[in-house]
Amino acid sequence: MRREIFRMERAEAEALLGLAEVIHLASTTAEGEPVLRTVHGVVVRGAIAFHGAPVGEKTEAVGRPAVVSCEQLVASIPSYFTDPERACPATTLYRSAQAHGVIERVDDPDHKAEVLEALMQKYQPEGGYTPLDASSPLYRKAIAGILVLAVPLSRLDGKAKLAQNRTPEERARILTKLWERGAPGDAAAIELLRGACLDTPVPEFLQAPAGCVLACALGPRDVAAAVDLLEGGYWNQGVSREAIARALLGSSAWVGARDAAGRLVATARAISDGSRRAWVYDVMVAPSLRGRGVGEAVVRLLLGHPAVRGASHVHLGTQDAHTFYARFGFRDRAALPPRPFTSTEMVFSRR
Repeated sequence: MRREIFRMERAEAEALLGLAEVIHLASTTAEGEPVLRTVHGVVVRGAIAFHGAPVGEKTEAVGRPAVVSCEQLVASIPSYFTDPERACPATTLYRSAQAHGVIERVDDPDHKAEVLEALMQKYQPEGGYTPLDASSPLYRKAIAGILVLAVPLSRLDGKAKLAQNRTPEERARILTKLWERGAPGDAAAIELLRGACLDTPVPEFLQAPAGCVLACALGPRDVAAAVDLLEGGYWNQGVSREAIARALLGSSAWVGARDAAGRLVATARAISDGSRRAWVYDVMVAPSLRGRGVGEAVVRLLLGHPAVRGASHVHLGTQDAHTFYARFGFRDRAALPPRPFTSTEMVFSRR
């Protein structure tokens, strides 16, 4: 029997715990009764840390063995993705992480402030507050009165079920079916599967010019590289790096291309209502790779993205790339009011 679940590297398991929206905490009461709680946690100083009220079950659990865990549902794979008749191939792809340790109380004010600041950065990344500092009169009393607990990640396990047990051809078919289905999260699932199974053939929708790899779901780790590419664009003059980054992360679809070394060399994004209108923004290719078909491959991928392909009209603005976009069926809308940067708006209609 082929193995279905594979162990994750420790760094990947720790990252999954750190990014998880919630953490499950299992321990026991003083009477030995099992306790299961859901907490907001962050990884700080090699431990999963969380806060709570100074009295209650969490306080009673200090010094007791505990298990912390999280999971990520990557994608549900129906049986007909790989077999038209049998129900057996139906499965769920996921990643999970679990750590065993003893619950410790964090009493050092600076350590507590570090945990609480990490929680704020995770759950309120937009800011809007004065950073926590144990020496600040604004927070000194609050930090002293709040309970902060931690479970060291001395014993950490991570598991991933990402179709590693399937043949390369079956995985390629799954990637294509995920793209065709286009449910929320399917594009990101495609990238996770490709990263876990490097021998998977490249499906047709991800075919790219030699030396490049298309990515159908960019994310936070790509922000800095994408902003580096984009901040020189004429349409981003006067726009801060932070504003460009927020726009990228707030897009309905964000795709790109990487070179053989894994560096991001092209990016494109879109905002879409999924039905009537979509708007294409921030198409950019690194200067050294222009004229090699990378831009065309990235735009075709963006137009085929599940969030964009259902829109009956796709709009974009450009000053100088009319001929390029005409290849995809875009046409001028000269009758529309000019944009602030005096571009000509183009629209692609699927009707």
